[in-house]
Amino acid sequence: MPTARPDDAALPGAAASPGARHAEGDETRFTVVAPSGIGEVSPGDDLARIVGDALDREGGLRDGDVVVVTSKVVSKAEGRVVAAADREQAITDETVRVVATRPYPGGVLRIVENRLGLVMAAAGVDASNTPEGTVLLLPLDPDASARALRAALAERFGVRAGVVVSDTAGRAWREGLTDLAIGVAGVVALDDLRGGVDSHGRELSVTVTAVADQIAAASELVRGKASGRPVAVVRGLGRFVTDEDGPGARVLVRASETDMFREGSAEAYARGVTAGQVAGRAAIERVAHEGGYADGYREGFAEGFREGTGNPVQG
Repeated sequence: MPTARPDDAALPGAAASPGARHAEGDETRFTVVAPSGIGEVSPGDDLARIVGDALDREGGLRDGDVVVVTSKVVSKAEGRVVAAADREQAITDETVRVVATRPYPGGVLRIVENRLGLVMAAAGVDASNTPEGTVLLLPLDPDASARALRAALAERFGVRAGVVVSDTAGRAWREGLTDLAIGVAGVVALDDLRGGVDSHGRELSVTVTAVADQIAAASELVRGKASGRPVAVVRGLGRFVTDEDGPGARVLVRASETDMFREGSAEAYARGVTAGQVAGRAAIERVAHEGGYADGYREGFAEGFREGTGNPVQG
C-alpha cells in the first residue's frame, strides 16, 4: 500500500524507481517456492547451512532471487528462546511503549512498540512451537541477521541475492494478519516513485511502495503457518535486489512525528478526559481562591468602617 508523506519529506533508504536499477526478467510476473526439509531449528544451529541445503535441493539460487526467512527460525538459531513461566512478563520486558490494551476472554491484548521500533501485538513475543515454559523473542537485530545470511548464501552459491526476515502482524484499519519485513539485506525496502508520472502523465507526489513488506506477504502464501516450510525463494524481482546490503528494514518504521495513530482510540479518549478533568479542577480551585480573597477583602473593609477607622482592620 503506498505511503502518504509530504512532498518534500526526506525518506532515508528509499531507492529510485525500478527502471534506474538492474532490469532482469519479465517485470509482469514472479514465482515463489517454499522448499521442504528445513526441520526443527535449535539454538546454535547453522541456519545458513540449513537454508542452503534446502535451497540446493530446489536447484540452488539464481542471481536476483530473494530469500525470505521467518523470524521464528532466525530467533531459534540465535538462541532467543527464553524461559518464561509468565508470557506477560516477557511482553513487558520487550515493551518500550504501550499503544493500546483491550480485554478479551483469554486475558488482555497489548499492542505495543517493542525494542526494534515495531508496533505489534504482544511485542512480537511468541509462545507457539516452543517448549513448554518458554517463549520466543524476536531477533535482537533482524537486519544484522539478514546481512549475515545474505553473505553466507552469496559465498555458497556465488550469486547476488537478497534476504528478507519476516514476521506476522495485524494492520490498522484491516482485519486479518499478514507477514511483513522486519529484517532486510540487499533488497529495496521502500521504492520511492515520487516525481515520476502515472499512466495519464500526472506527477506522482506521495507514492512510496513498501516492496520488502509485499515480498514478505507474498512468500507467506506458499510457506503457511503450519507447513514446516519457514523459507521461501521469490524469483523474478531482481530489479529490487541491490549490490549493497542497504539500510535494512528500519526505514519501514514510521517516525513518531508522522505517526497519526501513536495510541489507541480508547486511550486517546481517556487521556483527553483526564486532561480535561485536571484542567477543570484547576480552574475551579483558581476561581474559589480568587472568590475567597474577594470575600475576605470585602468583609475586612466593612469591619474597618464598623470600628470607625475608615480602613480595614489590620491583622
